[in-house]
Amino acid sequence: MKLEQEQVKKLGLASLVLAAALYGYFAYMLGPLQDNEQKSRSGIASLQPQIADAKKQIVETAELEKKAPLATAYLKQLKDSIPDGEPIAWFPPKMVSYFKERGIPKCTTRLVSTAADEMPGFRRMVWAIDLPKVEYVPLGVAIANLENTEPLLSVLNVTVDAVREDAQNQHATLIVSTLVK
Repeated sequence: MKLEQEQVKKLGLASLVLAAALYGYFAYMLGPLQDNEQKSRSGIASLQPQIADAKKQIVETAELEKKAPLATAYLKQLKDSIPDGEPIAWFPPKMVSYFKERGIPKCTTRLVSTAADEMPGFRRMVWAIDLPKVEYVPLGVAIANLENTEPLLSVLNVTVDAVREDAQNQHATLIVSTLVK
């Protein structure tokens, strides 16, 4: 079968159109799709650490949410254990009555410093408690009981000076820190 010249031209034109279509398909459609796929894969790979961090943050948040009721109850108990009013009005009388109950008759309390605490809404106050006549044993028992009965109070420093005139009694100064509203 012999092809005529016109059929050869049509066949040549069809093959040229087919070649152009194949070139257009690979150059303008498949190439950009592959570039987009490669960019997407690299974008996904770069997001993997962020996704892992986010999953870890979700786990930590869930753990905090589980602990929240306990922390809320602790904060409520903490707030309820602190008397209302200014600490300068209630703390010194509280210390006087505390030491009188333990056989130490004289007690003077003064404010040394005030600073904001790491918990919002609270502050830490440092007090100096002066005990002019005290014996060693009642002082030790009183200090131990003080930290046990007052959970928001901590003894920072204890200074005991011997008094020459009265060998049985000493002069003691306590520096304590307490948490207040």
